[in-house]
Amino acid sequence: MNTHMKNRNGCGQMTKDVAPEALATLQTRFAAHIRDPQNVEAPEGIEDRRMGIYRNLFFNNICNLLSGNFPVLKSLYREADWIRLCRDFYRDYRCHTPLFPELPREFLRYLQDHRQYHPDDPPFILELAHYEWVELALRLDETETGQIKVNQHGDLLSGVPVLSPLVWPLSYRYPVHRIREDYQPQTAPKNATHLLVWRHSDYSIKFMQLNETSMLLVQKLKEDNTSTGLQLLNEVCSIIKHPKPGVVLDAGTALLNELKEKQVILGTRP
Repeated sequence: MNTHMKNRNGCGQMTKDVAPEALATLQTRFAAHIRDPQNVEAPEGIEDRRMGIYRNLFFNNICNLLSGNFPVLKSLYREADWIRLCRDFYRDYRCHTPLFPELPREFLRYLQDHRQYHPDDPPFILELAHYEWVELALRLDETETGQIKVNQHGDLLSGVPVLSPLVWPLSYRYPVHRIREDYQPQTAPKNATHLLVWRHSDYSIKFMQLNETSMLLVQKLKEDNTSTGLQLLNEVCSIIKHPKPGVVLDAGTALLNELKEKQVILGTRP
């Protein structure tokens, strides 16, 4: 790097009048140092004080964003260990998008596909992170249910129930909705945890725990948009082989009505 460039005061000024090849090299070294300042030296000619501003600004933005989107997960780590996790993600993972709102999804991909075992990580780290991410994903979803044509007063048994597209039925090995600092199960319970998460018309995010039969019904509602509510309930009865189908039909009818009240079901097909 020539003397003229070394005398520049700002990083932005340094790129002026630099040949494209040299500029590409400078940017690559700059980015590599920002990602991993402990192991990669800064480009020559940039004052360390100025580099420090960039190092802190970039990393703190990432760390603060992850902390805000995964508050429960963060609370389970000591501060230094959480910063180390954020640093590992920042240093090792290459995001597929430059959009900040998509960063939590990229963090999930890192945990799922790239994160190596670390003794500080709880066994439910991926499931808890996914559960916390779902709330953000639903808030950012641009779908507007008001544009969907339904009969809001249709009979849910004789008609075809219409499930809101802003409904996510989720199953986890761990009870992620209960995890907190004083409850951190180290082994998965025998039975899975089934949760229903959806966005209300007021844009609030709602959560509801389901049993296996209720979860089966919701999955049928999501997959089948041609069967009536009664047909779906009969199919559920057939699958679980309940000795008293009438009990399942009564409970299923009550659940359909409850889901309608909660805006999980929007109505019936017109």
